[in-house]
Parts: sequence; structure tokens; C-alpha cells
Amino acid sequence: MLLAIDCGNTNTVFSIWDGEKFLCTMRTSTHHARTADAYFTWFSTLLEHYGIDPEITEVIISSTVPRVVFNLRVFSDQFFGCRPLVVGKSDCLLPALPRVDQGTIVGPDRLVNTAGAYDRHGGNLIVVDFGTATTFDVAGKDGAYVGGVIAPGVNLSLEALHMAAAALPHVDITKPQRVVGTNTVACMQSGVFWGYVGLVKEICARIKAERDQTMKIIATGGLAPLFAQTEDLFDVIEDDLTMHGLTVIHKYNKENAD
Repeated sequence: MLLAIDCGNTNTVFSIWDGEKFLCTMRTSTHHARTADAYFTWFSTLLEHYGIDPEITEVIISSTVPRVVFNLRVFSDQFFGCRPLVVGKSDCLLPALPRVDQGTIVGPDRLVNTAGAYDRHGGNLIVVDFGTATTFDVAGKDGAYVGGVIAPGVNLSLEALHMAAAALPHVDITKPQRVVGTNTVACMQSGVFWGYVGLVKEICARIKAERDQTMKIIATGGLAPLFAQTEDLFDVIEDDLTMHGLTVIHKYNKENAD
């Protein structure tokens, strides 16, 4: 079986793929100092909770935090006896090479999202990922990553308001009942929520206009369903897009191995 690991700036997700479906998905906070032994203790404890005992023979990793990759490599080698495939490394093949400025390093998460979205929906896509940053990934007709947009994440913006302005409290993002707030919390929530609705609409519209073609908008990330409550911002919401993309890249490498 395949263990797919997606390490983001905030959380790290582990999913076990049996070739047809994900048996389980587990999430932990990202911490660069976590050792291979600590990963295994956490991982094996949750497997026992789920009541499964998978025979993991392969591992694929996508990480936007380079410092954690070493311990994840050790975790893979020590406990599963295999060398993991790491997206973004030279030995990891991609279904379509990114078309960006020479010397540009594209985040592994963006390559994985593009591969997963193309596999499910074909080309000419905009993938909106609500993570620590809000990213817009553009996939060409052939599924290649051709560029994108990076904006501050929703929770990051709320935290910045709280940290920079002493009088403003920490609040959680939610859809406000009204645009005009009548208290501080409601004002902040409205500003962030409707501000991001406008951001998504405007950036997607400008991408479509610049490329002068019809494009499907795919949303992923924990806050995607929240923003989908308003207007028709997205064509599809994919809650497992990144993990699916990892299985797509892993399959491609197996089929094209020397």
C-alpha cells in the first residue's frame, strides 16, 4: 500500500491508499523538529484506533517545509523499509513539466494540486487552495502548471489584524449575517469574508480574461466549503485534491520508471 504525506506550513496529512480508495486520513501539526520515532508513535497509535494494520510498501511526500523532509525520509526508511518519492526532487517525474520562468522553483503542493485536478477535470483549470496562503494555480490544456497567484491566507489575515491592532480581538472566520457589522467581531468577520470573496472573484476573472478562454475553477482546502456558501465562486470543491494528486504522481512514476 501507498502512504501519501502532504506537509504544509500548518498541518501535515497522512493518507493510506490501497490502490482504489483511501483507507484513512490523519492530520497532525507541522513541526520541523519532530523525529522519525515521534512520527511513528503518533502514526501507529492512530492506526490502532482505526483498527487497521496496512502493509505499507511505498511512500510519497509533498512538503512546503523543506526542514521536515529529512525526518520523514528516515521515518519511511526505518519503519517501512522504502525510499520515499519526494515531489519536487529530480528523481520524481511529473505528468507534465511546469512552464514557468527559468530558475523558478514551484511549490510541491502546487504541482500536486495541478496533477490531481487535471486527472479529474482535464486542462484549462484554476485551482484555488485555501491554506496558510491562498493560492491560485493555473493548469494549461495539457495539465502543466503554467503559473499562478499567491495571496495571504484567510486565517493569516485575521491573525495579522489581531497582532497589529491592540484593540482588535482574535476571531474565527465565518459567514457574517450582514455586510455591515454592528460590533467589532462582526466588522472583522465581514471584512475578511467578503474581502476574500471579492479577491477570489476578481483574480479568477482576470486570469480568465488574460488567458482568453473558458476555465473551470476548482477549490480545495479547509475553508473552501465556507466560501462556496455565497455565490457561484467555484465549479467544483475537492476536499482530497492534494492527496489524490500524490497518488496520480506516484502512479505516473511507477509506470515510467526506468
